Amino acid sequence: MSGASMNDVKARIKSVQSTMQITKAMELVATSKLRRAKERAENTRPFYQLLSDAIGALHRVSDVRDSVWMRHAEGKTLFVMIAGDRGLAGGYNANIFRMTEQLAADCDAVYLPVGKKALEYCRHRGYPIYTESCEYVANLGVGDALAVAEQISESFRLGDVTSVVLVYTKFVSMISQVPVHETVLPLSGESAADGKEPLFEGDAEQLLADIVPDYVGGVLYSAVAESLASESGARRSAMSAANKNAGEMIDSLMLQYNRARQAVITQEITEIVSGAEAL
Repeated sequence: MSGASMNDVKARIKSVQSTMQITKAMELVATSKLRRAKERAENTRPFYQLLSDAIGALHRVSDVRDSVWMRHAEGKTLFVMIAGDRGLAGGYNANIFRMTEQLAADCDAVYLPVGKKALEYCRHRGYPIYTESCEYVANLGVGDALAVAEQISESFRLGDVTSVVLVYTKFVSMISQVPVHETVLPLSGESAADGKEPLFEGDAEQLLADIVPDYVGGVLYSAVAESLASESGARRSAMSAANKNAGEMIDSLMLQYNRARQAVITQEITEIVSGAEAL
């Protein structure tokens, strides 16, 4: 291998080392964000479970079983798809898009993208977008989730959409994130509570109308928290794999460089010995 080729290998090693510094920094940032996002996701789960139990209890009340919130009808399905604001997270975003496409294959779909990547995905494919108010998932707080939930609930009540499906990534562990989907509206009424009809004060239908937007907002915010934790976990895993691959590539390039340098040295020694013998 010539000196020029040795310089090329050396330049390649420096390039990979520079990239490795970036991926290491991104892994550290993702690890830091993951701790906070994991705590946030865990803190939202009790509230989500409490709301689910309340909806399940109301579903057992005979006066609300024919409620507008329980109706199943043919019409548009609103897919709330939660992706990330950035890439470099392995298959995190692609898994959400793939699942949404499968669910929307045989229905009249409209989309509510949450996150920059989800919005770009819908725009690029010309999908009908319900609203673009959730462009950045990292900035979506409780108030924003409740505001969007009010809009979704009103659209469902008026019949503009007849079903609301939430597609997001559930955080299982540091190395495991699972894309899932659940039907938010119409209410399913599933609950782990017993089958007794609960006692409550006031009109059941009005109580349901008051609690549904909070329920949808709670579910949406909980899904956002789960998704943010999952995104950080996926990015951490992707950057860790990139660091490992970069290290292996550097070792391979160093081996090539050392072999090339040894070949050049051997050739120079051979030329010197041959010149000496000729004298």
